[in-house]
Amino acid sequence: MASQTDKSLLSAELEEEDDEEFRQLLLQATQKIQSAMPSVRDSKPIQPQPGFCIKTHAGSQEKVFVNICRSLDIPPPPDLSRQELECLLESDSASSFRIPMSLGEPHAELDNSGNGCAAYDVVINTGFFSKVEADPFFKEFFITVALEGLAEKYKMDINHPEWRILKNRKFMGSISGQTIRTKSSPVIQEMDFSSPVLPKFTILAEPAGGPPEFLLADIHLPRVGSARELSLELGQDRVVLRGGPGPYLLDIYIPHDIVPERSHARFHRRTAVLTVKMPVQPQLGPP
Repeated sequence: MASQTDKSLLSAELEEEDDEEFRQLLLQATQKIQSAMPSVRDSKPIQPQPGFCIKTHAGSQEKVFVNICRSLDIPPPPDLSRQELECLLESDSASSFRIPMSLGEPHAELDNSGNGCAAYDVVINTGFFSKVEADPFFKEFFITVALEGLAEKYKMDINHPEWRILKNRKFMGSISGQTIRTKSSPVIQEMDFSSPVLPKFTILAEPAGGPPEFLLADIHLPRVGSARELSLELGQDRVVLRGGPGPYLLDIYIPHDIVPERSHARFHRRTAVLTVKMPVQPQLGPP
């Protein structure tokens, strides 16, 4: 069950000389980040609808999930038949064909094994989504374009040939609203604002052999030089970290209820790793 995050939960056990200043800055960081966001003038919020979910990898090991979503607010691409698209792709004008889409920010999720993974939401026009679903050629072409767009935007090596569509789920995690530009431009392919960086992280349960007493999260932040750059919030089953260059953003729901007011965090400056120790709510036995 989700709960609101508690911004005053941390005992600042940090390798910093000014711990009190850090605690105050933790409370203010969220407001500073929000005030620094780009203006949303000439833009509008949309709430995408789920379509299907793709599983692939970044590099050789890191799992990546892509939620393909649909919205009437995204303009459709030119209405081509399959034969017209095949002819276009074989011509010198192939690069002129654009698919309007919104590439959402990465959000951290847990896979079926409890390991951290990244998920991305890609939104296309509802009518074009129906065409993609009805024609395998259009679907494969669109997925290739979408993965190439994510790889270029987020500078990651997505393993294109090994993607597969999940059969039993339409999306990974939750689908958040997005903000798109409402002013048209000569060529629209990607309609998203600058996006935060998803840090690498691990979450371990202790003890490993029985009901966990606490969770230990290690969040790798190589661009951060000081804990003062970060804002950490915990809820009953949620971890939210913001700040640093980029900026970093980690927002994840965890599979156990924790005790925020008894949680502690420590930023290790030499390794640039934030360690968060979170006691788990004890499970009540049968009466």
